[in-house]
Amino acid sequence: MSSTTLVEITHISIDEIWLLAHQEELFMSYEDFPWFKNQPVNTIIAVEEVSQGHFYWPKIDVDLTLEMIKHPERFPLLAT
Repeated sequence: MSSTTLVEITHISIDEIWLLAHQEELFMSYEDFPWFKNQPVNTIIAVEEVSQGHFYWPKIDVDLTLEMIKHPERFPLLAT
């Protein structure tokens, strides 16, 4: 089974996006993940799982781990 069937963006709003990965839906606010704010939809939905629990958005060169998404408070932004 390819990774494209295991990971996808299920919702995009003005405040957040939702990532579905391995039957788990993950909330990502723009406050915690500012790289996605003001991006076109086709950029946000172009997500790949490069390894188990490691997600990459090639059009904006953002990569995040499952741990970062679930616990953004543990990974404070150093630059935006």
